[in-house]
Parts: sequence; C-alpha cells; structure tokens
Amino acid sequence: MKKIFSLILITILTVTSLTACASKKEDTSPTNADNHNTSQSVEIKGIVDLVPHSELINYVKDKLAAEGVIVNLVSTAADATTNGRTEAKEIDFNFFQHDPYLIEWNEVNGGHLVNAGDIHVEPISAYSDKYKTVDELPDKAKIAIPNDSTNEYRALRILEIAGLIKLDDEAATNLRASVSNVKEYLKPVELVELDSASIIPTKDDFDVFITNVNKAIESGITSTVLFKEGEDSPYANIIVVHKDLSADKRAAVDKLVKILQSEDTRNYILEHYKGQVIPAKLN
Repeated sequence: MKKIFSLILITILTVTSLTACASKKEDTSPTNADNHNTSQSVEIKGIVDLVPHSELINYVKDKLAAEGVIVNLVSTAADATTNGRTEAKEIDFNFFQHDPYLIEWNEVNGGHLVNAGDIHVEPISAYSDKYKTVDELPDKAKIAIPNDSTNEYRALRILEIAGLIKLDDEAATNLRASVSNVKEYLKPVELVELDSASIIPTKDDFDVFITNVNKAIESGITSTVLFKEGEDSPYANIIVVHKDLSADKRAAVDKLVKILQSEDTRNYILEHYKGQVIPAKLN
C-alpha cells in the first residue's frame, strides 16, 4: 500500500514540475515581445531626392526601426508634385528642398507645409577643369551659372565672396538675383546664364562652371572645386511636413530629424561625402 501511495505521489510531482517548466518557457517566448514591438511601430511615407537624401535615410533607417519608426520611401525622385502630395497628406514628409523654396511654394500655393529640421547643405560650388585656384583665372574668363532665380543668386553670391563681383543691395534683400544685379565686376569675367541641367554637359566650353553639388555627385565629375558655400548657407536641405500631420506621424518624423541631426550622422556626412555635402549648422 505504501509503495502504491509513493508511486502516485511521484507521478503528481513529476506532472506538476513539467507543467511549471512549460509555463516558464511560454512566458519568456520572444514571439510575444516581437508582437508587442510590431504593434507599437509607426510607418511614415516620404519622397526624397536620390543623392544624398535617400542615402542618408537608408543610413539611419535601421536605428529608426529599433525605435518603432518604419520609413517607407515612396520615391527617390522628388519633382514639382512632391509638395502638393505632402500638402494633401498623401505622404508624411519630403526631403529635397530648402527653406526659401518652401516659403515661396507656400505663398504661391496657399500651402501649410513647415520645416521640421535642417539636415545638410549641398554647397553650390564653382568648378574648373582648367584652373586650380581663383588667382589663375584669366581676364574675361567664361563662367557658367544656373539661370533659375534661387540658384543664380547662390552662384552670384559665391562669386561675390570670391572677390570677382559686387552685387547690389536688392539681391541681398531678396535672396534672388540675375546678372542684372551685378553692380560691379571686380575682375573682368563673362557670366553666362544657362539652364542648370545643361551646365555639366557643356562644362568644357567654360573656364568655370557653377552647379549644385548633388548634380556633380550624380554626374561623377572630378573637376577642381575653386570655391563654394559654407555650412551657414540659408539653403540647408530640410525635412518638410504638413503642419497638421497627425500626432503619431509627427512624433515619428521628429525622431527621423533627431537621428539625422545626430553627431553620428553628421560625422557620416563629413566622412562619406568628403566635403561635397556638409552638415547644416544647428541653432
């Protein structure tokens, strides 16, 4: 009788022990944790330019995913419709423009888009395949500059900083200019206004050509940089959102901005682009 009672007791203890082990295994299952993280993640859709914008997003997207933010790039070719799609909340953010462009777009279109953060400067630069320094430039050197109002001002402004021309007060006030705003030529040079898309293909016709750095990077040119904008340029590329973006989406975009402005990302920009792209100056 004692033997039978002992066998029953051993069986009960064994079953209880196995049940407890199974319960512990189920409680510590990583699947439950994974499902919790997934339920808390927020997806933000964006349109960005290819270089360096999409490259910077791809650099930080894994870190963002770890914080519950999933970035979905709808396109890496921003165009004239991008702000309209952001205004309509078809996408949650865009990354291709600078503040002066955004301000003008809002004024013309009655938009409600805002700057969520300055990220980097693509310093418009003066290149040459014929000369290594500004001092080497001959009199009547031919200089190609972009003819759209914003980039033409930027081109003329760096020519002024380099000591080649002097702009009138109207240009500085409006941040827009054309050759007609050149008050004085401090060195006799010939300025040729061209559509920005045609400058690099025709660069051999000029002593100096001024263009946006993203175009130079995409074209793979190895021309000498004679001079360029600095980090304090008012033309920093920015993350743009609708001012009434939903709270969860805006919080996710703010995380994106924070990590793009982090010291790690800023160092990546400096090292990867070797001065062709530089981090924006943060206030």
